[in-house]
Amino acid sequence: MIAVYGLKFIFISIFLAVVCALWGAWKDSLVLFIIALAFAVLAIFLVYFYRNPSRTVPNGNDLILSIADGRVLSVEEIENDYIGGRGKKVSIFLSVLDPHINRVPTDGTVDYVRYNPGKFFQAFREKASDQNEQTEIGLDYGSGKIIFKQIVGILARRIVCNLNKGQQVSKGEIFGMIHFGSRAEIFLPENIEITVKPGQKVKAGTSVIGRFKDD
Repeated sequence: MIAVYGLKFIFISIFLAVVCALWGAWKDSLVLFIIALAFAVLAIFLVYFYRNPSRTVPNGNDLILSIADGRVLSVEEIENDYIGGRGKKVSIFLSVLDPHINRVPTDGTVDYVRYNPGKFFQAFREKASDQNEQTEIGLDYGSGKIIFKQIVGILARRIVCNLNKGQQVSKGEIFGMIHFGSRAEIFLPENIEITVKPGQKVKAGTSVIGRFKDD
């Protein structure tokens, strides 16, 4: 399946490829045929990039799932008033080869959605976490709160987030995407046990990031 977010870019590439090919045939121009081929290759890449693989969401009310496909960059101790004080931040790097669809980490109610304009540092660099353009979402899951972020990288210039304050969401539900290489983060309170390590590959909506600790 292809994500709807990328259809217009795919159609534009295909249209330009066809136009250049027809123009090249009319003009008998090798240059136009080469340009048409370049647009065709771009269209194929965009179809691959905007793929939306189906996912089977694991059962369990005690699970926090990854919001993105990619590689875990770090698991850090943090302090954050919204999540209730001490906790941990899981950072995930998405390469251009990873699907870029984002999924909700757990059931709950969207408390806020905040867009923060910023810079475009490489997504794997730590300063991208605070300084890059991003969308931050606060989620109330009933017994606590978490934060998750969509952060652009050096190539990504557009974030899609379809969440609104007060919206009820379910874990594994698609809520948006980040165009091209990017970063995703989840801020979790200390009563959630982190189950991933730096370097580990994760998938949105299926990989378990954390579990609620037994009381």
